[in-house]
Parts: sequence; C-alpha cells; structure tokens
Amino acid sequence: MNRSLNFQLGLLHFAHLLMSSDGRIDEQEKAMLERIRNEEEIPHTLYTYFLNVASRLSELQSYRTGVERLNQCNEEEKLSAFVHLYRLAQADDRMDMKEVRFLLYSLKQTKIDFEDVVLSARLSSMDFVNESQKRVA
Repeated sequence: MNRSLNFQLGLLHFAHLLMSSDGRIDEQEKAMLERIRNEEEIPHTLYTYFLNVASRLSELQSYRTGVERLNQCNEEEKLSAFVHLYRLAQADDRMDMKEVRFLLYSLKQTKIDFEDVVLSARLSSMDFVNESQKRVA
C-alpha cells in the first residue's frame, strides 16, 4: 500500500511513543512494529532517519510532530494509523492505562472515533485470518 510520508512519519512517532509509554518495550511490540513497517512498506532508510530524529526530540515534541503529521493525512490514513497503534498496544497481551490514555488523547487530537478504530481493527484481523486460510487451502 502506498501511503504518504506524513502517514508513515506520524505513525512512527506515535508508535515510538506508545511503545515506550508503559516504561518497557517488549519483544512482541518490536515484532508488531516490524510487521506494521512491512505492511505499510516503510523503507528502512526512512525508519533509520526517524530513529535519528526521534532520539533528539522530547516526548512532547515527538507527540506534537506525530499529531501534525497525521492531521495532514486523509481520514482513511488516520484511521489506518490508529488501527495499527491499537494492534501495537495489544501486542504484549495487555493494555496498560498509560497506553489507553495515550490512544484516547491522540484520537481526540486527530478527530478519529475510537469505535471506528476497534471495528476496523476487527475487520482487518478477520481479513488476515481469511487470507491465511486461503493460502493453506
């Protein structure tokens, strides 16, 4: 899928903040981020650039950059970003209150409805299961 640079960078800023919001980054979260990067075809060079830039930003600066980037995206891209973030928050089989607060506040800042995110996440996971079953058959 060919997404905009604003989508990719906004998603990376928010993913970075979400992963570190509970004070620990699990292997499951790292694996999910790698899966998201592959799904969204985020080039390694862009990811390396992001890591370099993000390491010099405060949490607030990174958050503001993420909001700014995502708010320049269309509604479909914004929703897709939050579906990925929702899946990322669930990657370690528990959702910390700091992760929940981060998601809810971010949704408010980007004017995306939480129910739309949950529904889209469920539909995308059903699509993934259906595709996997087709490959096995």
